[in-house]
Amino acid sequence: MKTIKILFASFLMVVFTLSLVSFVDQKNKPWDVPAAAKNKANPKKSSEESLKIGKAEWEKNKCGSCHGEKGLGNAPKAKTLKAPVGDFSKDLKGQTDGELLYKTSEGRGDMPGYKAKIKEGDIWHVVNYMRSFEK
Repeated sequence: MKTIKILFASFLMVVFTLSLVSFVDQKNKPWDVPAAAKNKANPKKSSEESLKIGKAEWEKNKCGSCHGEKGLGNAPKAKTLKAPVGDFSKDLKGQTDGELLYKTSEGRGDMPGYKAKIKEGDIWHVVNYMRSFEK
């Protein structure tokens, strides 16, 4: 019986440690995007129509509830998440449209993937809309 208690306590410690490592790791770990996705070109030109479609998808899928209505990462819900949501006015620089498509489609941690909810063509419009927050 004592061995079972020791094994159970050890098991709980391992689970707790892995959970903690996962939490800390997610906050600091870069988002790995496969090269093929990273190099994918945006087939949707940024235009008034594209931004209109992107904004409609942004609002329909409540992206602003975490990212903020202006993409600044300052929505109240953002403070409750494990990983930072970023400030799109400055954090998109250096990222390709393909990276943004991949991250929006696949998700990670608290960020849900949207490939089952938004058609890829419309995610490209969302990428254009996200870019409109850049300074």
